[in-house]
Amino acid sequence: MSGPGDDEELPWPEPERPAAGTDQTASEADAVAGSDEPAGGEGAETVMSRRAARLARVRRRRRILAGVAGGLLVLVLALVLWYELESFALGPEGPQVVVTVHEGESTSAVIDSLSQHGVIGSSLAFRISDLFHGTPTVLPGIYALHQNQTFAEVRALLAAGPNVTAIDVVPGYTLAEVAQKVGEAPGHTPAGFEKVAASGAVHSVFSPPGSDDLEGMLGTGQYLLLPGESDLTVLGDMVQRFDRDAAAVGLSTASASALGLTPYQVITVASVVEKEGYYAFNMPKVARVIYNRLAQDLPLQMDSTVLYALGQDGGPVTSQDLTVVSPYNTYLNKGLPPTPICMPSTTALSAALHPPPGAWLYFTLVQKNGVMAFSDTYAEQQVNEQLAKSRGLP
Repeated sequence: MSGPGDDEELPWPEPERPAAGTDQTASEADAVAGSDEPAGGEGAETVMSRRAARLARVRRRRRILAGVAGGLLVLVLALVLWYELESFALGPEGPQVVVTVHEGESTSAVIDSLSQHGVIGSSLAFRISDLFHGTPTVLPGIYALHQNQTFAEVRALLAAGPNVTAIDVVPGYTLAEVAQKVGEAPGHTPAGFEKVAASGAVHSVFSPPGSDDLEGMLGTGQYLLLPGESDLTVLGDMVQRFDRDAAAVGLSTASASALGLTPYQVITVASVVEKEGYYAFNMPKVARVIYNRLAQDLPLQMDSTVLYALGQDGGPVTSQDLTVVSPYNTYLNKGLPPTPICMPSTTALSAALHPPPGAWLYFTLVQKNGVMAFSDTYAEQQVNEQLAKSRGLP
């Protein structure tokens, strides 16, 4: 088949041919690029700038996200490091502290108290540890801990229960009764405490020369027996407290001499006053009765001294009891008993140092509220005794 001749006129315009030496592929690429131009006639430069802006925004977002993620990671690591430092308490243990957990006190309050005493550094960190180890059950009582302890150590101590024993030395207790109280603490026995007390290792400043007997010279009040504390340490604390309290109410060689006594004898008087007077409002007059009977060379005839000889604390004294052969039987022996018969209170010591004026020689309980009647003569005493019987008093 033959086509139109070279010179034959075509019915449509003949496409423009590229000039010689022109790269057809490049022309086609230009045509393709030109097809992307927006209808408004924006150029290639505007399109490229938009692309660059988009890429910049993407990169900026990525940098921000990376920065946030990095910051969160640093924060998490810092929190973990802080928690570990609080939990493991770097450094040695600090001084011992005593923390009291009261009946009904919340665990949260206990944790705050531990933080305030420096046992733990952060109450918040300890509460966070509860999420992993559970909230500890804390029994009421007294705990001895150390500052700067690990959370694990604190939990173990709290779980074991109170480790401090409170000892109350009540006015009127004998040394044997104090020993019984000390013996209730773990690691202590009554016999062990009495042995140390009789050893002469501790003396009061008011102890007479050559005497190792500490009866009457242990300070009254509460003591805290810490874990591992020895009988000797406890005894020393008690004697030091007595010496301090006795000096505070004016006991001295001079004040005792004004009464014609030694300081040790004043303590002995105070111990009898403690047992016989019992209530503070009776004590000064009881002291005056003792001094009046001593001045008149009369036996004291105090039931409390007989009971001490019998090893009894209170109770009625029988006619048979009054015959017991003992230097403490002040019915059979004149003068003061050889030693104090109990631990006197500062009130009794003050009464022994400052007795009111009066001629009383007798006293007896006449009211159930503890009020005593004092009399100058035995006849008056008998009347008061009958009054007491009519009121159902012993």
